[in-house]
Amino acid sequence: MKVFQIGAAGGVGRRLTQLLTARGDSVTGMHRGPDQGESVREAGGTPVIGDLIGDSVDDLVQKMQGHDAVVFSAGAHGTGMDKTTLIDGKGLQKAADAAALAGVTRFVLVSVFPDALRGGEAGEGFEHYIKVKKSADVYLTRTGLDWLIVRPGTLLDTPGSGRVTAGQAVEYGDVHRDDVAAFIDAALHEPRLSHLIVELTSGDTPVADAVARLAA
Repeated sequence: MKVFQIGAAGGVGRRLTQLLTARGDSVTGMHRGPDQGESVREAGGTPVIGDLIGDSVDDLVQKMQGHDAVVFSAGAHGTGMDKTTLIDGKGLQKAADAAALAGVTRFVLVSVFPDALRGGEAGEGFEHYIKVKKSADVYLTRTGLDWLIVRPGTLLDTPGSGRVTAGQAVEYGDVHRDDVAAFIDAALHEPRLSHLIVELTSGDTPVADAVARLAA
């Protein structure tokens, strides 16, 4: 499988590239900063510079052509509400439109758990982020793409366990970036996981079994 990753230099993106290339897939990793290219390369991917704000849909089509799937894990990462709108929101719309035009029907979006940080001091910027991500989810579901939306809980950088809780509705919790990447790696190769929104947290079920249960 040839996978086009948007946000390949991020925490989930790097881990996913390593898993995909280990199983023999090829990964083209799109990143914004020139200094991020080496990170993509070290993970086993082929880096390509791209900018969800500056690139047009046609620019993205040219980059995506020839691939079998797109994984979107890019984000503004707290750089301001304007950039959240342009990257997490309009950037996703551009990417989905480009995938359709490029003939890349399989599209996996890393979204956010709707209960994230509720009851805490999230602030206006985070509330805007949640709203934008939800609108992006809605946009993707209304396309003709073979989409899958993964909504992880609060992301952890500590080593994963290989075990998760996954379902259309699960209780909110933390989840390791390692395990999010492992879930996406397995889900990409399970064609029955299509037109589905999956909430994902740490749990007791091996990733492969969690994917198989959802597919069934």
